[in-house]
Amino acid sequence: MITKIVEAGFVFVLAVVVPLLSYRTSRQLEILALPRLQLYYSAALSQWMLAALGGVVVWVSSLTFSAIGFRAAPMLAMVFWMAVLSGVSLGSLGLVVWFEQRGWFARESDLVYALIPQTLKEKVWAALVISPTAAVCEEFLYRGFLQTELSIWFHSFILATAISSVVFGMAHAYQGLSGIVRAALLGALLSIPVIRVGTIFPSMASHFLIDAVALVWLGPRMPGKSPPNI
Repeated sequence: MITKIVEAGFVFVLAVVVPLLSYRTSRQLEILALPRLQLYYSAALSQWMLAALGGVVVWVSSLTFSAIGFRAAPMLAMVFWMAVLSGVSLGSLGLVVWFEQRGWFARESDLVYALIPQTLKEKVWAALVISPTAAVCEEFLYRGFLQTELSIWFHSFILATAISSVVFGMAHAYQGLSGIVRAALLGALLSIPVIRVGTIFPSMASHFLIDAVALVWLGPRMPGKSPPNI
């Protein structure tokens, strides 16, 4: 009984607390004045702390790391899914940037611009710290723990995937409505190899590539100015 309460409590944290904190972040405009590397450090630290808490929950609960997707993946499956997921995601993001450049899509939120690296040091941080942190922590939390837990609750992979993807989107509320929608769709896409192959490693690898390219290459090509004082 205690383990079930612990699992349900952490689901509540991911489904309610994290989205609320993300939305609150979007309302704190003073964040825009902080140095970008400070934002990176804070984001990475908070994600690793949440992932560590999730690791403790898995360790004390009825789940196992193998059950939530920490299983070896065949190399052919890794390469295939990395190519598919990265290609579809980056192609879609490229179209979004192209549409934004022509004024067909709304401008991104100021906080999104605040996170786009400008200097070489910031790009190194984005590629080698922020991107792998998001890939490992978010895939473990949302495609690993949350999706598995919800599939047990509802006895449906489809419903679990839908809910976990929406929750993942809401966790990106600081990016505005367009960011929520993009993250939710990405979450659904990254769920496919987890269901088909039974491992989260292809999703982690793809997530890393997507974030690294989006931050370092696509991000600076978005139209509009970065917020002042950063």
